[in-house]
Amino acid sequence: MPGSGHHDDARSSSPAGGVNGGPGAANGADRPGAPAERLDEQQVEELIEEYEGATRKLQGAVRWVVWVIAVGMAIFHLWAALAYMPAQQLRATHLLFGLCLIFLLYPGFGRWDRKRVPVWDVALAILSVAALGYMVLNFQQVAYRIVRPTDTDILWGVITLILVLEASRRTTGLVLPLVAIAFIAYAFLGPYLPGLFAHRGYSFNRLIGQLYLSTEGIFGVPLGVSATFIILFTIYGAILDASGAGKFFVDLSLSLTGGRRSGAGRAVTVGSFLLGGPSGSGVATAVTLGAVTWPMLRQAGYTPVTAGAILSAGGIGAVISPPIMGAASFLIAEILGVSYLEVIKYVVVPTLLYYICILITIEVDSVRLGTRQVQFAAKPVGELLRGYWFHLTSLFAIVVFLMLGYTATYAVIWSMILGVLVSFLRRDTALWPKKLLDALEVGAKQALSVVATTAVAGIMVGVVNLTGLGLKFSSIIIGLADGNLLLTLILAAIVLLILGLALPITASYIVAAVIVAPALIQIGVPEAAAHMFIFYYSVLSEVSPPTALACFAVSAITGGNPYKIMWTTWRYALPAFIVPFMFSLTPDGVALLLIGDAGTVILAVITSILGVIALATGLGGWMVRACTWWERVALVASGLLLTYSSAWSDIAGIALLLAVFLWQWRTRPLPVTSDVAGAAG
Repeated sequence: MPGSGHHDDARSSSPAGGVNGGPGAANGADRPGAPAERLDEQQVEELIEEYEGATRKLQGAVRWVVWVIAVGMAIFHLWAALAYMPAQQLRATHLLFGLCLIFLLYPGFGRWDRKRVPVWDVALAILSVAALGYMVLNFQQVAYRIVRPTDTDILWGVITLILVLEASRRTTGLVLPLVAIAFIAYAFLGPYLPGLFAHRGYSFNRLIGQLYLSTEGIFGVPLGVSATFIILFTIYGAILDASGAGKFFVDLSLSLTGGRRSGAGRAVTVGSFLLGGPSGSGVATAVTLGAVTWPMLRQAGYTPVTAGAILSAGGIGAVISPPIMGAASFLIAEILGVSYLEVIKYVVVPTLLYYICILITIEVDSVRLGTRQVQFAAKPVGELLRGYWFHLTSLFAIVVFLMLGYTATYAVIWSMILGVLVSFLRRDTALWPKKLLDALEVGAKQALSVVATTAVAGIMVGVVNLTGLGLKFSSIIIGLADGNLLLTLILAAIVLLILGLALPITASYIVAAVIVAPALIQIGVPEAAAHMFIFYYSVLSEVSPPTALACFAVSAITGGNPYKIMWTTWRYALPAFIVPFMFSLTPDGVALLLIGDAGTVILAVITSILGVIALATGLGGWMVRACTWWERVALVASGLLLTYSSAWSDIAGIALLLAVFLWQWRTRPLPVTSDVAGAAG
């Protein structure tokens, strides 16, 4: 994901360390074996790597070789963004850099080769240069040999296939390459499969031609998006982080949200948006914030489970928050053939609903748990803004450039230039050449897992296109749902949740885009809504058992049970499950994606906000006062009715919500006056 794991400045930020004023630790904070009061920078780095892939800590000459390659990769892509380069040649060069760095940085066998590069990994890096170099030098000739590749084509094709699968194993784990191997096997075993899944089968040469020589396999659209968009945004995120933007966002969130007993939870949520929006990384955002805010949450009275859920939910929000979302958002723009600004427009309202639900749930939990206000040792808002206001430009720069008519590529390039220039407004944030080059290195290294993921996803997409599996799978989904839209959406959601158990968000979205999206479009869901539906359910892999990387990562900080954190996070992340149905069930629902006339959009936004409020209070069990069982049922029913964009359901949902609110207001416990208290005394 873009920006994954690059918030070094935020990790060393001081506010959480200065929390004072809480009377004590809550619910086991002082138990034996509890996590340390605060994680230092190295511990945070190790924790992020544990869940997003550990890299070698190299020293000496090898470290400088890797530094040169990574900086070279970043500079090459900055140059390629401004110059013309044929698509297949650019993608092959992108993969060449990526594989070379992966084999030098990611250990292949456990922890014993973390501090040195074994000779076989050097050999794999050199082999990557040779295999991809062959494609870079011969990309024009091989285009005519896709159906009948030469023996040399097949040799380098097989080597590249193996290298890509191994790189994926090192960066994302064993599951993704195994799934890709299953797709490859499907291409060969078609004649032996039953029913709808059967096909005529393809020869080894034909498959290698499809996957290696064409732009419908490894060098397909997913890798192309990684080479042209994603790496530029990871570089941008690294530049922002190097200038201290991450630390500023954490400090600002702490300063903005004090003054109430729910202030600690709200600080985490605001910090997640500010820190995660420019990064697009769920695990890194959750861990970075958790490292500095867990002591504050604990002193406020949050349990380890609830604190972990707030952090995990905020991390998920990072993937769906503009201006820089997860890598899948760039793929949406490419597949739909729309501008990146259009994709940002699609997510504005769903992101708003998501954070409204989190904030309401935090307010409910603050009452339920009896949390208390704590004092944040952070600078006042005015002082922070006077000193570091220029960091806020990162939240708007890309959008402004897009609105001025720049392409996504030029928008991020100019945003980088702006970020570098404004960093010189203060000496402590200035990006002098060495610091800037180090940021380029970090940005290139952060793209490596996405390089491997998109290359492997290209293998799966290539097989799907070759065999027609996508249309067959769509027919199965529609057939099982018997043409019913709601059942089709439910089945699609189940398929996506299952995919999310095994695949990273990006790979899950890519596979679903070719096997699930056609079914939704065929049943009548608008194309934009269909792809946003699968995007949101792909994101839910961050909290879906048994993976739930964000939940497991923060459990190492708070000490809470990761599975309890997972289920609690589902309550906070409810809109991520419900909102996709809101904009997919009815034609008017796409108004939530800001598609349609102003009146329809405004009505849809208002009713959806009311629906989220009803669901959050119903599931949380508190509105004006604690809810009875029938009030909770009524509130949840109200929320579900408001998710369906139609006049009758909106009226019924609003009526239920209003009835419960008025009844609770009438029967609320009245405060004891001083006169009554004196009489009672």
